[in-house]
Amino acid sequence: MLRVFLQGGPIMWPLLATSCIALAVVVERLLFIEWERRRRDRAAVGEMLSRTETGDIEGAIRIGSRSRDFVARVLGYGLSHREQSFSNALLRAANQELERFSRGLAVLDTIITLAPLLGLLGTVTGLIRSFGLLGTHELGAPAAITGGIAEALIATAFGLGIAITALIPFNYLHAKLEDARHAIEDASTHLELLLMKPREAGIRT
Repeated sequence: MLRVFLQGGPIMWPLLATSCIALAVVVERLLFIEWERRRRDRAAVGEMLSRTETGDIEGAIRIGSRSRDFVARVLGYGLSHREQSFSNALLRAANQELERFSRGLAVLDTIITLAPLLGLLGTVTGLIRSFGLLGTHELGAPAAITGGIAEALIATAFGLGIAITALIPFNYLHAKLEDARHAIEDASTHLELLLMKPREAGIRT
């Protein structure tokens, strides 16, 4: 493997750096997702909604402030700022939580785009070196030419391999981000409907 790597030419070092960065981001994000999964407390969210329905807003806020569940924290922040702007408070808290889930996705997206381009750059430099030897009239030129073509193909293969490998966890992490967004939106909508019930009852009376 080391021999093949060295045959790929100097462009293999940037490719190696991108693969290491992608691996570090993927491992950190997967640990984060697992950590957040273990911290989920749907019972706390349900209890907050139940207390809000019965009018115990302060009790719901206390549950949200103590909970490690990201949905409960969003609901608690929204309830604690309901007098100023409930919708804006929910939106701000949701954006803060979703930012934690989206961290690192931009890096993976960049690597997925960059790695094939670096491989293509290795292809171009390898072919330039190979065809530049055509006019040297050296006996070893044919071997050098084929070596340059092999260098080009190795760089391209590595670049595509990095992009393909990073694409799978990128899509998985993006799906988890959407799951978190849907969970927050569903709970926030439910909470907003519960808060609107007393107002509607007052209007009818």
